Amino acid sequence: MDFLEHLDPGITVIDTGFVRPRFDAAYLIVENGRGAYVDTGPNSAVPRLLAALQARRLAPEQVDWLIVTHVHLDHAGGAGLLLQHLPNAKLVVHPRGARHLIDPRQLMAGVRAVYGPEVAERDYGELQPVPAERVLETHDGLVLELAGRPLHFADTPGHARHHHCIWDEASRGWFTGDTFGIAYPDLVTAGGRYAFPTTTPVQFEPEALHQSLDRLMARDPQVMFLTHYGATRDVAAHVAMVKSQLDAMVRLGRAAAGQADRDARLRAGLAALYHAEYRRQGGVLDDERVEALLEGDVELNAQGLGVWLDKQAAAAA
Repeated sequence: MDFLEHLDPGITVIDTGFVRPRFDAAYLIVENGRGAYVDTGPNSAVPRLLAALQARRLAPEQVDWLIVTHVHLDHAGGAGLLLQHLPNAKLVVHPRGARHLIDPRQLMAGVRAVYGPEVAERDYGELQPVPAERVLETHDGLVLELAGRPLHFADTPGHARHHHCIWDEASRGWFTGDTFGIAYPDLVTAGGRYAFPTTTPVQFEPEALHQSLDRLMARDPQVMFLTHYGATRDVAAHVAMVKSQLDAMVRLGRAAAGQADRDARLRAGLAALYHAEYRRQGGVLDDERVEALLEGDVELNAQGLGVWLDKQAAAAA
């Protein structure tokens, strides 16, 4: 199956098929005949998630944990539907996000507000609620066992306040959700993959994101498992790039604050920033292809910066 990539030790990268190939990943961890998922993609990804189980010769009954890094729907939209196929699994979620998966009506309303009802229905479908008794809320420092394999949870705000990352000692790697930014395989350069942070609305906080990045690096990770996309082993260079781009995005946002055409300035500025940095690193794709790969991120990151600027202005008033 070309949407699966098996890595040691016991980790499968699952291309959820959301948006385009190698855009949105979920993970299956297997240890001593037991399984745990990390992130799910949207409802449409569930057949691929179940196919990964079959490829690893596990039955749905052998899955203990369904972990979501946070409740944005490209990470958790399929959780309720997938859990219906996993009779012994519990959903593991940040306490700030649990209620939104137990009763997803507010979450779905927010998605419709950001993307519009037609896009929300096309991309995500109808979210399935998760029974409260099947939900385990995490706390900072929680350790779950997967057949003797410890998974450590760290509260990592910055992208969203309902975000945690998962440390896997066996691989010496973090499952990072969106905290470690975005690095699409299509945007490889002479120096490795181009990487940048994601400031999706509505809880972007740059100071907190810097602190979360430092916290992840404090464990001296050997690999990072990104939802967007896949495993990256050039960890130090990646985080330096994400931090540099984060600071540049914040400067761009502050420069646009108070301008009548602020949102247009944000979109144009982000597009120019990303193109310039990709080229500086030796990227060779033509401008049209780069624009197509990044147009969704430019729009969402501009929206997120705008929400952050509005909060800054309100706090200063």
